[in-house]
Amino acid sequence: MTFTQLASGFRNLLVFIAMIILLALPGCDSPAPPQNAEPVNEGKTTGAEGVIVAMGDSLTAGLGVAPTESYPAQLEKLLAERGLNYRVVNAGISGETSSGAKARIDWVLKLNPAVVILETGANDGLRGIDPKLVEENVEQIIVRLKQEEITVVLTGMMMLTNLGKTYVTAFNDLYPRLARQHEVVFMPFFLKDVAAEPTKNQADGIHPNPAGYQIIAANLLPYVEKAIQIASD
Repeated sequence: MTFTQLASGFRNLLVFIAMIILLALPGCDSPAPPQNAEPVNEGKTTGAEGVIVAMGDSLTAGLGVAPTESYPAQLEKLLAERGLNYRVVNAGISGETSSGAKARIDWVLKLNPAVVILETGANDGLRGIDPKLVEENVEQIIVRLKQEEITVVLTGMMMLTNLGKTYVTAFNDLYPRLARQHEVVFMPFFLKDVAAEPTKNQADGIHPNPAGYQIIAANLLPYVEKAIQIASD
């Protein structure tokens, strides 16, 4: 094994340990509204064409950056620049698993969203939770949202290779499978162009910095625009 391979493996181990530590953050499975989500008066907003809810964990909440630097805030600005006056509600909770996301669907529905961006499952993977359970949770969320005629943008996740090929394959494959089965708008990898890029992440090597979130928002934009079109038809 070369020095480069050893260094890469050590770096992956450090990232894995850091992510496990972050699982201890509050809010892992709480159905309570996220603290950074402003009230929307049951989805009725002045001057807005509609509401988009960004559901997720710390990657959505914007752990470590200012609220205005999180991807939901940056996405809202990008939409406005294109004449799409939608309120993007940041409904991210740090440490949340897919079970926690499923538990607060009723709260999300009260916001009366036209579109929901669903980013969940990373914390499940880091805990080694059975991918079948993750898939069941994500599927139930999708089904419930579609029952309410809400357009879903599902974002895929990819798990660290440290967890073993069998687990990683099962985890990574659940997202595109659900997207096909339920015909939802699908972004294959939420952290595309950001994961493992030192200049796009904070010092922990896990959470994006403002520049990283800017990339995520830009990558998400065409998928969200497609979802808005579907919701408007």
